[in-house]
Amino acid sequence: MSERNSVEETADSASATTDGRTDSRSDLLRVRDLSTRFFTEEGQVNAVESVSFDVRDGEILGIVGESGSGKSVTALSLIDLVESPGRVTSGQVWYRNPDLAEEFPDAADGEFVDLRELPTRVRRTLRGPSFSMIFQDPMSSFNPSITVGEQIAEAVEVQRRANANPRSTRSRTQGYGLGRFILDGVVPNRDYTDPESSRRAVELLEQVGIPDPEQRADEYPHQFSGGMLQRAMIAQALAGEPDVLIADEPTTALDVTIQAQILNLLRDLQDERNMSIVMITHDLGVIARMCDRVCVMYAGEVVERGTLADVFDRPVHPYTEGLLGSIPDLDDPAPRLQPIEGNVPSLLDSEMGDRCYFADRCPKAMSECLTHPPEFDAAGSEEHRARCVLADHDYDPSEALPEDFFGGGSPAETGVTSTDQQAEDGATSEVSQDD
Repeated sequence: MSERNSVEETADSASATTDGRTDSRSDLLRVRDLSTRFFTEEGQVNAVESVSFDVRDGEILGIVGESGSGKSVTALSLIDLVESPGRVTSGQVWYRNPDLAEEFPDAADGEFVDLRELPTRVRRTLRGPSFSMIFQDPMSSFNPSITVGEQIAEAVEVQRRANANPRSTRSRTQGYGLGRFILDGVVPNRDYTDPESSRRAVELLEQVGIPDPEQRADEYPHQFSGGMLQRAMIAQALAGEPDVLIADEPTTALDVTIQAQILNLLRDLQDERNMSIVMITHDLGVIARMCDRVCVMYAGEVVERGTLADVFDRPVHPYTEGLLGSIPDLDDPAPRLQPIEGNVPSLLDSEMGDRCYFADRCPKAMSECLTHPPEFDAAGSEEHRARCVLADHDYDPSEALPEDFFGGGSPAETGVTSTDQQAEDGATSEVSQDD
């Protein structure tokens, strides 16, 4: 079976089992017009541009695109982890939480509360019990001088101490009360982590499939393999039992066998905990295998979104078609791949212009693409939308832009291959098989 056929059949199977239950699940998170800017010496970088999507109870939402498309910055913006010189400049992140909505009525709409309107200290307390993140590189995310078990236990302990705050009525990990809080303050030589937190860390390691968890808890990150360390990262992310788990390229740098194990683990944990997951990846194979719905990002924007069937069977945006066309066909390897020509554009505000950002790479660019397109409803499910005029009407060759309209010619004409460009930029349009 070809990789392309395998991906498409996996998507068909997944969409057949999820589309029927989509409408029955309630929104947990509603992101509306979220924008994030980086204010650098070279100028303003529009890393995330008016991004909107929903995350529902117990679903896996996939965000896919080339490197530099804004996927990771979008995730960091959700949980307020964008570092200077970056800043979330506009938008709303509505989170369903009746307790917070009651406590902050000015930021509420029914059971939803806009996280961007909450005080910073309150948003910070939501990291762990409400939102957690699996980062791309576990080796650089763990402290090499502290044992893995101790670091996971610290994550558990932080949640236990945070839950001692009388403001919180959403506590799930009980046992750390006001008395122990005062005792920790007056007895400075007490260990930061309680023995109960250490036991919980061992339990989490066992839950994510680490063999001999008690022994492994006393080992350092360099003593773990890549796959084992990724499992430990997942255990740390689960310490607060979050409502939403953000998985940022969770299978990066892992071989295909370990990739499959990590994806199976995430799926099992999601089923057991009814947890919502935002899956960030450049791999359409991972999307097809794991996700209920998909957002395709390019140049900081969501250019197409919908169910798996919408995106895989009825793609509208030429960028989505380009990603799908980059999947190799193992049954017929003779034909050359159809990579997306050109480079991911600069996100400097002074260089972006007010047009479709994909127009200079698009084989169907028309004169109206020189105006920035709105998001159109597209054929398929009610959730299928695309930021492309082709969702509104068919391609008109008489309106096509000249091939040299943007100058410089195609990659072939300039003597630079698409592969060379992708290697230079660290971005790829090809999709590898996940198992």
